[in-house]
Amino acid sequence: MDWKRQWKSIAGMLAVFAGLYWLPLESLHLRGPLAESVALARWYAREHVLLCLVPAFFIAGAIGVFVSQNSVMKYLGPNVNKALAYSVASIAGTVLAVCSCTVLPLFAGIYKMGAGLGPATAFLYSGPAINVLAMILTARVLGLSLGVARVVGAVGFSLILGLAMHFIFRREEAGRAAAAAVLPEPEAVRPLWRSAVFFGSMVAVLVFANWGAGGENAGFWHAVYSLKWWLTGLAALALAASLVAWYGLGLRQAVVAGLPALVLSFWPGVPPTVAFSAGTLGLAVAAGRSRGEPAEWLSASWSFARQILPLLFAGVLVAGFLLGRPGQEGIIPSAWIAGSLGGNSLGANFVASVAGAFMYFATLTEVPILQGLLGSGMGQGPALALLLAGPALSLPSMLVLRSIMGTRKTVVFVSLVVVLATFSGWLYGAFFA
Repeated sequence: MDWKRQWKSIAGMLAVFAGLYWLPLESLHLRGPLAESVALARWYAREHVLLCLVPAFFIAGAIGVFVSQNSVMKYLGPNVNKALAYSVASIAGTVLAVCSCTVLPLFAGIYKMGAGLGPATAFLYSGPAINVLAMILTARVLGLSLGVARVVGAVGFSLILGLAMHFIFRREEAGRAAAAAVLPEPEAVRPLWRSAVFFGSMVAVLVFANWGAGGENAGFWHAVYSLKWWLTGLAALALAASLVAWYGLGLRQAVVAGLPALVLSFWPGVPPTVAFSAGTLGLAVAAGRSRGEPAEWLSASWSFARQILPLLFAGVLVAGFLLGRPGQEGIIPSAWIAGSLGGNSLGANFVASVAGAFMYFATLTEVPILQGLLGSGMGQGPALALLLAGPALSLPSMLVLRSIMGTRKTVVFVSLVVVLATFSGWLYGAFFA
């Protein structure tokens, strides 16, 4: 890629990000929905871009460069045994435990590499929805019954959505399957275990850097949280070692790239996110100055960022304007939504599903939000409907999905999630709540 031609786009995105990150919102004296729109965008820039999206872009770029199309087709292609394909998609999503926006670059990576629409959409839903920590927190805070219902519903949804998308678009899938059948068997470039170490280290960076504190001050999960930056650093070290050993990155380049992050991580008073950002920037510079696969990796990662980031920020601005942040008002009063969620009618469950689909929930934030809504009179059925639709969808993610798989597939996918969530909530409220 000719980076001289890309500098305007890079500079523009960095300027928008920096402007939002350091925006002196309190001194602007904004009020109402406009203030909520800007505040949500600032929060998104501070909490999700550096730690969530940037690692996801690198993983998506690595899928495009280091994973052969046949390797994706072997496990997720349209001709693969359904049990294997959907099992791999669901397990991969469960391990990642990301939000509805962070999963998008990963979905785009495997879908563009030839994964079948069914397994790809199963992965798209399972990534944000089947989150082990969120399941545990739901059961502890909102009750065991609702927690179990969320587990059953989320796992079932990932399979049903994938199968439904495959069936609805089976003619297109047949064409993709025919094209996949004539692909030659690729030669093994490197052993599978090396690829596993490389991708595992990137996934570990993504998971540990975003590990939340949870609601306890002791126990295993809290112990992991207290060590999150040490674990993130070890994963980053494993990533650097694999790049040097197997992927052509020079040792000197790796040391120069990682040294600022190492120094900042032990410098008193420096937030861990600063060291993380320095390490990410160093990795990008080192890959860009390399030749061969590391340079291609950076180019592919940038292509995903250029496609997805503008749509995400536009969607976040619109979502904040319409619905506001948790506890704050957008142009649509929260009282309207809360007043429509009592009882267990199909209408209440439908409103909960639609509201959840358009709102943006960071990982684990849906639980305290629902706790407040239940205290205000929300029914158990609508609560489950929101839990099943909310974490997996958002207005920003819809805009990006449209650019990846087209308007028709996006509308069908969103509609299926809303309908399934509506009836699941209604059935749960009628028979189990």
